[in-house]
Amino acid sequence: MIKDPKLFLVSAPSGAGKSSLIDAVLASADESDLPLELSISYTTRLPRRGESNGSQYFFISEEDFLDKKNSNFFLEHAEVHGNWYGTSVDFVQSKLSSGINLILEIDVQGFRQINDMPLNYDSIFILPPSIHSLEERIKSRGDEDIESINLRLKNAKEELTHANEYKHIIINDSFDDAEKELFSIIAQEKPLNRENEEEVQQFLAQLLSY
Repeated sequence: MIKDPKLFLVSAPSGAGKSSLIDAVLASADESDLPLELSISYTTRLPRRGESNGSQYFFISEEDFLDKKNSNFFLEHAEVHGNWYGTSVDFVQSKLSSGINLILEIDVQGFRQINDMPLNYDSIFILPPSIHSLEERIKSRGDEDIESINLRLKNAKEELTHANEYKHIIINDSFDDAEKELFSIIAQEKPLNRENEEEVQQFLAQLLSY
């Protein structure tokens, strides 16, 4: 279905439903025999319930991370919410050279680093249906203190200001429609233009006004 494997950079503010959308797209890709995987990043944060090393992330110490960072091990790296995250150059190159397309969940800092590189990639930013839903999703996680929640809310609202740096913007107001739209971009099919550019920009401006 896809001739040249691509790296798909997917960003969204915390609580926008990015991970759930990506999981659904991966399942659709499996059903469609589309060679697609989720890039596994390195992080210094502790594993959450249900996470294991090498599945969701490679969990390493801050000392090890900084050593890898200084030796140019990472394609991109960023400090987010007090923890380091990074993507291995070798991991990405080995997957792409094997004909496998990769989704990379990435924040704006990391996206900007990759944006300057000669890679075959596409970029997608996921918008929440409203600021209220964003706040509720962050608060409902229940595994963080008030200070961490407030930091995520602050960072989430700031990240929205960078949405227009991405090639595609998807509004996650209807999960099924958003999943289909994301899959069509990754499968390099004709995008399902549920909203025109003007409507997307009006919606984004409304989010940023809160």
